[in-house]
Amino acid sequence: MEAMSTEPSDYKPYTLFETLTGHKSAISGVKFSSDGRLLGSSSADKTIRTYSLSSSDSSDSPTPTITPAQTFEGHDQGVSDLAFSADSRFMVSASDDKTLRLWDVETGDLIKTLRGHTNYVFCANFNPQSNMIVSGSFDETVRIWDVKTGKCLKVLPAHSDPVTAVDFNRDGSIIVSSSYDGLCRTWDASTGHCTKTLIDDENPPVSFVKFSPNGKFILVGTLDNTLRLWNFQTGKCLKTYTGHKSSKFCISSTFSVTNGKYIVSGSEDHCLYLWELQSRKIVQKLEGHTDTVISVSCHPEKNIIASGALGNDKTVKIWTQEN
Repeated sequence: MEAMSTEPSDYKPYTLFETLTGHKSAISGVKFSSDGRLLGSSSADKTIRTYSLSSSDSSDSPTPTITPAQTFEGHDQGVSDLAFSADSRFMVSASDDKTLRLWDVETGDLIKTLRGHTNYVFCANFNPQSNMIVSGSFDETVRIWDVKTGKCLKVLPAHSDPVTAVDFNRDGSIIVSSSYDGLCRTWDASTGHCTKTLIDDENPPVSFVKFSPNGKFILVGTLDNTLRLWNFQTGKCLKTYTGHKSSKFCISSTFSVTNGKYIVSGSEDHCLYLWELQSRKIVQKLEGHTDTVISVSCHPEKNIIASGALGNDKTVKIWTQEN
């Protein structure tokens, strides 16, 4: 896949801006906060780290100043995922120690430990109102938690294999979950009832799922080296993105919407891939990591991408678009 498709003339390539070292083992997740002022990274080293991003003088300057903010310690085993609340005051982390932990972002203090899963907790997200957390686990359940009390509100017997991703839609009314069982399911967030099961002709293990920013579509990663964009209301697959390698690990992907519409994903060939959403063409392949790029996140306002890689690399890299 060396030959790049012809780039649209208006596409501005991303280049490596900064490499953040600090984690002592594999990165598992990277996420920007929704206000864009923080970047968080989770790792197999049992910690979560945050970095603050401050703009230089002009607001359109793409190059932020990135400084370490906090290190969150307390999990007994590796951390697989993290998520910020909508107001960026809280962060939740999901760990192999079977717990989720709720943290105060500013102070780094532990607020609550959420207990109930009976196996590794693999994924987590806040609803947009940030009064609920959804989590998925190797125990094959999806759990919904009350942020204020730390109590488990619902246990959804969601899948017949480990749950690989969970996400809320933009108004918090629907949860989507994905699993190695080959299924994506949507759930009514208030009742916990399954509202849809997405089934493709084949059912490779589903490694990742995420709602589009407008909430109409879901981006689905499967372990057959494929990303698909589904209209979940009609249950139809609209677009397919290929060229990257994803057959072993649960690699995250995301939407880039700050300058045109693109799909961004990590890959097992140590690269990041960017596809033009509509044409499905690869517009760029970013090289620099030295292991599987497991997680990617796009800044909410600026043309900045963060990526994190596995244990032979252990770094978080920041990529910016050339002016």
